[in-house]
Amino acid sequence: MRPLKYKTVLNLILIFSVFSILFAFYVEYILGHKPCNLCLLQRLPYIGTIILIVLVIIFKNLEKMSFLILSLIFLAGSLLAIYHVGIERGLISESFVCGNNIDASITDKSEILKQLKNKVISCKDVTFAIFGISLATINTFISAFLTIITLLIFFRYEKK
Repeated sequence: MRPLKYKTVLNLILIFSVFSILFAFYVEYILGHKPCNLCLLQRLPYIGTIILIVLVIIFKNLEKMSFLILSLIFLAGSLLAIYHVGIERGLISESFVCGNNIDASITDKSEILKQLKNKVISCKDVTFAIFGISLATINTFISAFLTIITLLIFFRYEKK
Protein backbone atom coordinates (compact mmCIF):
# COMPACT_ATOMS: atom_id res chain seq x y z
CA MET A 1 0.00 0.00 0.00
CA ARG A 2 1.36 3.40 -0.90
CA PRO A 3 1.72 6.23 1.65
CA LEU A 4 -1.24 8.08 0.12
CA LYS A 5 -3.46 5.10 0.88
CA TYR A 6 -2.23 4.97 4.49
CA LYS A 7 -3.35 8.56 4.94
CA THR A 8 -6.68 7.69 3.33
CA VAL A 9 -7.20 4.83 5.79
CA LEU A 10 -6.33 7.12 8.72
CA ASN A 11 -8.76 9.74 7.42
CA LEU A 12 -11.52 7.14 7.00
CA ILE A 13 -10.98 5.86 10.55
CA LEU A 14 -11.02 9.46 11.79
CA ILE A 15 -14.29 10.19 9.98
CA PHE A 16 -15.84 6.96 11.25
CA SER A 17 -14.73 7.70 14.84
CA VAL A 18 -16.19 11.21 14.72
CA PHE A 19 -19.41 9.79 13.27
CA SER A 20 -19.57 7.16 16.04
CA ILE A 21 -19.22 9.74 18.80
CA LEU A 22 -21.76 12.06 17.17
CA PHE A 23 -24.18 9.14 16.74
CA ALA A 24 -23.77 8.21 20.42
CA PHE A 25 -24.58 11.81 21.40
CA TYR A 26 -27.56 11.79 19.01
CA VAL A 27 -28.96 8.63 20.60
CA GLU A 28 -28.38 10.03 24.08
CA TYR A 29 -29.44 13.66 23.75
CA ILE A 30 -31.84 13.75 20.80
CA LEU A 31 -33.52 10.34 21.09
CA GLY A 32 -33.34 10.39 24.90
CA HIS A 33 -31.76 6.97 25.57
CA LYS A 34 -29.57 7.27 28.67
CA PRO A 35 -26.37 5.22 28.31
CA CYS A 36 -25.10 2.85 30.96
CA ASN A 37 -21.59 3.24 32.37
CA LEU A 38 -20.13 0.65 29.96
CA CYS A 39 -21.71 2.49 27.03
CA LEU A 40 -19.93 5.63 28.18
CA LEU A 41 -16.64 3.73 28.52
CA GLN A 42 -17.02 2.35 24.99
CA ARG A 43 -16.77 5.90 23.67
CA LEU A 44 -13.22 6.27 24.99
CA PRO A 45 -11.49 4.25 22.23
CA TYR A 46 -13.14 6.44 19.60
CA ILE A 47 -12.14 9.61 21.43
CA GLY A 48 -8.58 8.28 21.77
CA THR A 49 -8.57 7.43 18.07
CA ILE A 50 -9.66 10.95 17.12
CA ILE A 51 -6.93 12.51 19.27
CA LEU A 52 -4.24 10.16 17.95
CA ILE A 53 -5.10 10.62 14.28
CA VAL A 54 -5.35 14.40 14.61
CA LEU A 55 -1.88 14.43 16.19
CA VAL A 56 -0.50 12.24 13.37
CA ILE A 57 -2.05 14.55 10.78
CA ILE A 58 -0.71 17.69 12.47
CA PHE A 59 2.81 16.45 13.13
CA LYS A 60 3.06 14.17 10.06
CA ASN A 61 5.08 11.78 12.17
CA LEU A 62 4.92 8.21 13.42
CA GLU A 63 2.31 7.14 10.91
CA LYS A 64 3.36 3.47 11.02
CA MET A 65 3.38 3.38 14.82
CA SER A 66 -0.06 4.99 14.87
CA PHE A 67 -1.51 1.87 13.22
CA LEU A 68 -0.10 -0.30 16.01
CA ILE A 69 -1.49 2.04 18.66
CA LEU A 70 -4.84 2.12 16.88
CA SER A 71 -4.95 -1.67 16.79
CA LEU A 72 -4.36 -1.75 20.56
CA ILE A 73 -7.03 0.91 21.12
CA PHE A 74 -9.56 -1.03 19.06
CA LEU A 75 -8.57 -4.31 20.73
CA ALA A 76 -9.35 -2.73 24.11
CA GLY A 77 -12.63 -1.46 22.65
CA SER A 78 -13.44 -4.95 21.38
CA LEU A 79 -12.79 -6.54 24.75
CA LEU A 80 -14.90 -3.93 26.52
CA ALA A 81 -17.73 -4.43 24.01
CA ILE A 82 -17.54 -8.24 24.36
CA TYR A 83 -17.76 -7.82 28.13
CA HIS A 84 -20.79 -5.56 27.71
CA VAL A 85 -22.51 -8.02 25.36
CA GLY A 86 -21.84 -10.80 27.89
CA ILE A 87 -23.63 -8.74 30.54
CA GLU A 88 -26.52 -7.95 28.18
CA ARG A 89 -26.98 -11.64 27.38
CA GLY A 90 -26.76 -12.69 31.02
CA LEU A 91 -23.52 -14.64 30.54
CA ILE A 92 -21.59 -12.35 32.89
CA SER A 93 -22.93 -10.71 36.04
CA GLU A 94 -22.83 -6.94 36.30
CA SER A 95 -19.74 -5.48 37.94
CA PHE A 96 -19.33 -2.45 40.17
CA VAL A 97 -19.03 -0.35 36.99
CA CYS A 98 -22.67 -1.13 36.19
CA GLY A 99 -24.13 -1.06 39.69
CA ASN A 100 -26.36 1.62 41.03
CA ASN A 101 -25.18 3.93 43.75
CA ILE A 102 -28.26 3.88 45.97
CA ASP A 103 -27.43 4.09 49.65
CA ALA A 104 -29.60 1.54 51.48
CA SER A 105 -29.07 3.21 54.86
CA ILE A 106 -31.09 6.34 53.96
CA THR A 107 -34.58 6.38 55.48
CA ASP A 108 -35.74 9.87 54.49
CA LYS A 109 -38.27 9.69 51.62
CA SER A 110 -37.01 12.81 49.86
CA GLU A 111 -33.41 11.53 49.90
CA ILE A 112 -34.51 8.14 48.54
CA LEU A 113 -36.47 9.84 45.74
CA LYS A 114 -33.51 12.06 44.91
CA GLN A 115 -31.24 9.01 44.65
CA LEU A 116 -33.76 7.13 42.50
CA LYS A 117 -33.81 10.05 40.04
CA ASN A 118 -30.03 9.73 39.70
CA LYS A 119 -30.24 5.96 39.29
CA VAL A 120 -27.53 4.48 37.11
CA ILE A 121 -28.77 2.68 33.99
CA SER A 122 -28.15 -1.07 34.20
CA CYS A 123 -25.60 -2.46 31.74
CA LYS A 124 -27.83 -5.45 31.04
CA ASP A 125 -30.71 -3.30 29.80
CA VAL A 126 -30.61 -2.58 26.07
CA THR A 127 -32.33 0.77 25.65
CA PHE A 128 -31.48 1.26 21.96
CA ALA A 129 -31.01 -1.27 19.18
CA ILE A 130 -30.67 -1.20 15.40
CA PHE A 131 -32.56 -4.02 13.66
CA GLY A 132 -32.75 -5.76 17.05
CA ILE A 133 -28.98 -5.63 17.58
CA SER A 134 -27.63 -3.69 20.56
CA LEU A 135 -25.04 -0.99 20.03
CA ALA A 136 -22.61 -3.01 22.19
CA THR A 137 -22.93 -5.96 19.80
CA ILE A 138 -22.44 -3.71 16.77
CA ASN A 139 -19.44 -2.11 18.47
CA THR A 140 -17.94 -5.56 19.12
CA PHE A 141 -17.85 -6.37 15.41
CA ILE A 142 -16.72 -2.91 14.31
CA SER A 143 -13.93 -2.73 16.89
CA ALA A 144 -12.73 -6.26 16.05
CA PHE A 145 -12.74 -5.40 12.33
CA LEU A 146 -10.79 -2.18 12.92
CA THR A 147 -8.32 -4.06 15.15
CA ILE A 148 -7.59 -6.53 12.35
CA ILE A 149 -7.37 -3.85 9.64
CA THR A 150 -5.02 -1.57 11.59
CA LEU A 151 -2.83 -4.49 12.66
CA LEU A 152 -2.55 -5.76 9.08
CA ILE A 153 -1.63 -2.28 7.87
CA PHE A 154 1.02 -2.00 10.60
CA PHE A 155 2.67 -5.25 9.54
CA ARG A 156 2.44 -4.42 5.82
CA TYR A 157 3.45 -0.80 6.22
CA GLU A 158 6.12 0.40 3.83
CA LYS A 159 7.48 3.91 3.69
CA LYS A 160 9.21 5.05 0.52
